[in-house]
Order: sequence, then structure tokens, then C-alpha cells
Amino acid sequence: MSPHYHPHQADKPILDVNKLSVNYNGNPALQDVTFHLHAGERVAVVGPNGAGKSTLFKVISGVLEPSNGQVNVYGSGPRGHVCIGYVPQRSQVDWRFPVNVADVVMMGRTARMGWLRWPKKADWEKVSEALETVELSDLRNRQIAQLSGGQQQRMFIARALAQQAELMLMDEPFTGLDATSRDGILALLDTLKSQHVTVMVATHDLDEAARFYDRVMLLNHQLLGFGSADTVLQYDQLLKAYGGRLRRVEKDAEVLAVADTCCDEGELEGHVH
Repeated sequence: MSPHYHPHQADKPILDVNKLSVNYNGNPALQDVTFHLHAGERVAVVGPNGAGKSTLFKVISGVLEPSNGQVNVYGSGPRGHVCIGYVPQRSQVDWRFPVNVADVVMMGRTARMGWLRWPKKADWEKVSEALETVELSDLRNRQIAQLSGGQQQRMFIARALAQQAELMLMDEPFTGLDATSRDGILALLDTLKSQHVTVMVATHDLDEAARFYDRVMLLNHQLLGFGSADTVLQYDQLLKAYGGRLRRVEKDAEVLAVADTCCDEGELEGHVH
């Protein structure tokens, strides 16, 4: 069965979110969120645990239906688009599943081939190209549980590359990674930008958000700020998002905000001007 997908409207933004709301059992996960992205942008999505970051990504990818509002990708709803790549949190993956690295990356081609078609030579070539880009060619036959955390994240990026994703959603890809692995993923984000892939990354690291992204989205159920790091990561804005989990620290005539996000990463620092 061949996939059915929506054509892109070239005059529309790659992502347009308008008055988006999502409720779980009557409780608001997202309220009246509106924004749009330009093709090739790199956006950091920051906010405390439970702020709705994962929910936002699931709606954009078409996994979850909104309660109200609209999400459009190049002018139409996300379902039926094969240009959206989703990199889940590693904690959501069953790493015991008996597949190897190349099998997972080929799953990205399935979105374009259709579920009942066998991959052709051209599909395996796309898989090989993606594995080479993320420097995992030598591990293509390795079982996924045998990979390090950084290698697992690179494998999912390769899957999105094989899918020829134009919009990539990465849900906390740096959690639990060492500094070397984090630097490797950030370098891959530069590669994606050079290929004009639009990337949204959910992260807890405010300093990283300020240094490596074109724009920063501050989210806590509502959109509290979206723009340059200098304008969004202001102490007053962060206080609205993090509340009592935010401390104000003055150091060498510079103001820092330290947010305790109650996660494995502990306390995270971000410069506030």
C-alpha cells in the first residue's frame, strides 16, 4: 500500500500553530498556544517538567488530536505528512526489542514506501547515507540495546534523515548524555541546519538554549515567550514559568537564573539579562 500524504503549499509556513489547546481529563495541558516557524529554523522549547512540551510535539506530529485550535504543516494538518520526524525521549523506547540499527533507520523509509512494500536498493542507499551522516555506519548491524545513549540518539536522527524529514521534533535528546555525546548531537544539529531542516528541541538547559538556537520558546501550558534568547530568557519571564523553582543569583555584575527542574540533570543555569 502506497502512503497518502498532503502536498506542500509553498506559500505557507512549514509550521503554523493557531490557538492550540489540549485537555487531559478536563485538565489543560496546553492553552491557546499560537506561533509559526520558518523553514530551516532551530528552536529550543524550554519550561518546567509537565509544562506541555511533549504534548506539543505529539500534536504537531499528528499522534495526538488537539482539543481546540489548529496545527498546519505547509498549509494542512499534520496527519498525512511524511516530512515530520520525531525523536522520542529515550525512556519511552523499549531497547530490548530485537532490531538492529539499520532496521530502525529503515523505519524512516517506511513512511514514504508504505507499510506493505519491501525496501528497494534506493531505500537502503538512503539508510546508508543517513548512517554515514551520523557516523554510525560501523554499527549498522548492532542491536539497539548495545548502543550508548549518544549513539541511540544519533540512530533516531538517522531515521529522520532517511525519512527525508523537513521538520524534526526532538524531545529532550540530551537527557542523561555526557558532554562529548551532547557536543556530537549539537554538531549534528548544525548539519541539519545546513540541509534546511527545521528543528524543535525540548530541553531543560537554559544556557544551551541561549547559545545554540535561533529562537527560544518558553512554555508552561501557555506560551510565555517566543523569540531571541535575550528577550525570552528574562528573569521575570522565567519566574512566570518556573515559579518557586527559580532562584535569582548575582555573580560578577551578571544575573543568573537557576531552575531546579526536579529531573536527572539537577540544577540548570541560564543567563538572564
